[in-house]
Amino acid sequence: MEDGHMREKCETLEHTAQDRQRQFICGVIEGFYGRPWTTEQRKDLFRKLKKLGMDSYMYAPKDDYKHRAYWRELYTVEEADHLSSLITAAKEAGIVFYYALSPGLDMTYSSPKEIGTLKRKLDQVSQFGCEAYALLFDDIESELSKADKEVFQTFANAQVSVTNEIFTHLGSPKFLFCPTQYCASRAVPSVADSEYLNTLGSKLNNDIDILWTGDKVISKIVTIESIREITEILRRPPVIWDNLHANDYDQKRVFLGPYSGRSPELIPYLRGVMTNPNCEFYGNFIAVHTLAFWSRCSLDAKMNSSLSADIKLETENEDDLPVECLSKNVYHPRLALKNAISEWLPEFFVAKEAFGPITKPQPQVEMVMPIIPIIPSINTCMTLTTTTTTSTNTRTVPEVNTTQLQALADVCSTVSSSLTPISNPVMNSLVSPTKVVTNDEIINPIPTTVASNIELPKKIPISIVPAPIMEAKSVEETIKLSCEAFEPAAKLEPAPADVNKVDISPTSANDILIAEKRDQVANLNVDTMLDENSLSPLSACANEPMECSSSINSQISPKEAIKLAGDDVVMEESVNDVNSMHVESVSASPESNAEMHEADEEELEDLADKSISSENKINLDDLSLLCDLFYLPFEHGSRGLKLLSEFQWLKVNANVLLHDRAGGGGHPDAKAIKPEISEWLQRSEFFSKLCGGVLDLLIKIANCENKEICHDLYSYVWDISGALSLLNCYVKWLALGQFPPNMSSYTEGSYTWFSKGWKEAFMSGDQEPWVFRGGLTADLQRLMPVDSGNDLFVYKLPEQPTANYYLLRPYQNSDEPQVNKICTRTYLQWQSEPDGDEILLPAPLGDIVADALVGAHLTIHPELCLVAYDQSDAIVGYVCAAPDINIFHRNTEVCWLTELREKYPKTLLETLADGNNSKSHKLSVRFIEDFHRDEELVCPNEVCGTFPAVISAAILREAEQHDNGIAKRLLTVLLAALRANGCFGVHVCVPEQDKEQMNFYTKIGFVEVYRDGRSKCIYLGRRF
Repeated sequence: MEDGHMREKCETLEHTAQDRQRQFICGVIEGFYGRPWTTEQRKDLFRKLKKLGMDSYMYAPKDDYKHRAYWRELYTVEEADHLSSLITAAKEAGIVFYYALSPGLDMTYSSPKEIGTLKRKLDQVSQFGCEAYALLFDDIESELSKADKEVFQTFANAQVSVTNEIFTHLGSPKFLFCPTQYCASRAVPSVADSEYLNTLGSKLNNDIDILWTGDKVISKIVTIESIREITEILRRPPVIWDNLHANDYDQKRVFLGPYSGRSPELIPYLRGVMTNPNCEFYGNFIAVHTLAFWSRCSLDAKMNSSLSADIKLETENEDDLPVECLSKNVYHPRLALKNAISEWLPEFFVAKEAFGPITKPQPQVEMVMPIIPIIPSINTCMTLTTTTTTSTNTRTVPEVNTTQLQALADVCSTVSSSLTPISNPVMNSLVSPTKVVTNDEIINPIPTTVASNIELPKKIPISIVPAPIMEAKSVEETIKLSCEAFEPAAKLEPAPADVNKVDISPTSANDILIAEKRDQVANLNVDTMLDENSLSPLSACANEPMECSSSINSQISPKEAIKLAGDDVVMEESVNDVNSMHVESVSASPESNAEMHEADEEELEDLADKSISSENKINLDDLSLLCDLFYLPFEHGSRGLKLLSEFQWLKVNANVLLHDRAGGGGHPDAKAIKPEISEWLQRSEFFSKLCGGVLDLLIKIANCENKEICHDLYSYVWDISGALSLLNCYVKWLALGQFPPNMSSYTEGSYTWFSKGWKEAFMSGDQEPWVFRGGLTADLQRLMPVDSGNDLFVYKLPEQPTANYYLLRPYQNSDEPQVNKICTRTYLQWQSEPDGDEILLPAPLGDIVADALVGAHLTIHPELCLVAYDQSDAIVGYVCAAPDINIFHRNTEVCWLTELREKYPKTLLETLADGNNSKSHKLSVRFIEDFHRDEELVCPNEVCGTFPAVISAAILREAEQHDNGIAKRLLTVLLAALRANGCFGVHVCVPEQDKEQMNFYTKIGFVEVYRDGRSKCIYLGRRF
């Protein structure tokens, strides 16, 4: 054993000595699936690489169709011009241009004709001035064809034979080889015992460098021990194909954290490192910059754990760091990130135009099955066949049931037992300097889904990793902690509702005021509302995780996935205990619930009044926040964790508001308010500030001068802003205190960041990150207490960046006129012919539609009404509900229809019957007749038993066109509020001839549950 160890050490030293004689390869691989970069972007990359002291670039875009799908085809004159210009630009910048081909999908290795075709293709490229090449055999079947089996003993022998021949034919140039077993988890049966890898080591020409991704496709860490092992097998140090920042398997994640999880002490053991980064070209500044910094270092920062955890970009000062951190040869990820952000900021102010709508660059494939931790969706370096992994680690580790993990990570809205192959569009990046052309006429032979018969193991082991330790701190300390990262919130001032009583008559319809009835009915259904017999029972099933895809086209099928590597940056400790409250006496007057309802108004007015001035332009703090929100595959940034923990704390501790209400403290003296109430209110305000900071970031990115950066990053910030708008609105609704004491039994999600084993599995790196698809955005969405809500998170992206973003909040009394107008306008639009004139109601009946459709909701259940508003605080939509339709009907009869019968007496029917046959008169007559009907309203048992709640909603058409997801976001918060009250099903009754209204509710997930032939109405419902 000792002799073997000495021999291994000597061989490693020998390899290291040889490697020092050759230049360390450090650069970028354009090796992802999806939309390739443009010619101009690649030239820009060469200039950046030169500036950063990096030396290599590999051209290997999977969906540039002559790289892989049509690898045999020669380049046209136009394509040759672009490729030649790229090679020339790389040479001028001192960058080695590796031209890569991926012929393994359908190549017959034993065919002289095929080898001749491969030689002709590479000879053509050599005529363009190319002097470095790569052959990639990832993402292919590892079974030889019948013809090849007659010539080659093994798959490895076939690849080695072809590669060696091509290498010699080209004159032994710089050459890279990507194996089919490209990481330890793909090695069969293990790295040491892999016949394939051992064959490569013994028979592949020693001057050919071999690519390796580490222990996994996306490796959280790369250790010296693992590199020693693969170096011994390959008989040469590997070039790391690093997927730490690759994101083409997940349309909700872009990775802006620093290069980490790899010690610079690895460098002597490696031939090189090339990063395969984000699909978004302009999202890769941090990835490339920090890798360049890392490559110039030789040591890790040796810091105390307490200091590591406390380093924050917003407060970090070089003077505060240990001396060794400032040394040029010592690498610290957070310091590297800080430096990279400083150099990235000026690029946002370089005026550049971007053309066309915002689209995600990742492949757009149909979601066909739940996420499973075996087959990723789109893969840059992964075989299509299953492999058996043998671990040499015998330590005992906890296990996660894969059924739970699958459900935990499930982000699909449809489930199928089989996979439907879909082909990515064929793209060409070599026919335009600034665009990537899609050719729909060319068939892509490469499907994006395969292997539908792969089975999951029963359990998956996960590492025991330290979870963020949450310690209780005072509210002042908590808010102070991030005050430099977020702008101060607007001072909260109560906006008194000016309510006046007006007589109800046909001639004064617009002046109806029903607020006085709210006190009359406030206590009618407090007890009955919580009657278990009137509500659906709590589902015995576990919470179904949410769909976390931002675009209708962004659903990804779990099939070929690409590479994205992880890292082991120490996570910052959260500063608040999620499950315990820190009680602190407060002398200052705290904000009341009413004040909190108005919190966003002043903030939004400020935003509207601001011009694009210097303080409204993106700054270092904004970029620090951006990087924290989209950090790394196995880690959320510190402020991302803050958003998660603050919301969870507010949800868990919301019952303190009920204690205040139970104690008769409806209007307590401000100084006498309980400390725990004060803390909850202050932390809810702080959470609102955090959400506001992300909204500010969205607006600044939308307004930045560099529209190319804007187009690359806007959709991600738009996604997470939408998720935070839900959480912030839900917190504001909680502040109303309109929920039962046992709310937690209804809203405790089974599959969230705070579920047992979830974040531990996420952070461990034991699973590939596509298992946890959706990143921070999905983790925030999953905190909303809504089951069966997959479709609620599928939004169509805005086509162009916009600073106009709709926010949500609970309804206020002063909103009634605007809500009535929206209700009336939307309903009349639904009733109008597509090309017909707009329906106009007679002046005395101007409010009849709103009185009939939404008035009872605003009167009886104002606490279950939510509104969407723009930056000028104008309401653009609403949604409201009653938790039990039968109780709602009784209350409506007692305290709402009585008022309407006085306001709209039967005598109006005679006036309206004067031979006027207009649609407006017909509608008015129908509503008045409904107000005076003698029969009691009854909801069919088939409906109220499963869908007890009733809903009413409307969104201005222009607002829907601007933001396709606004109705879904409003509905999501309303469903969460209903669930908090023990209700799990909701319905709406729509006349069968009302196609427009039917279409509106269908688009937000309602389905037909009952058809009433007598009333000719259709009941639409949904569970949650």
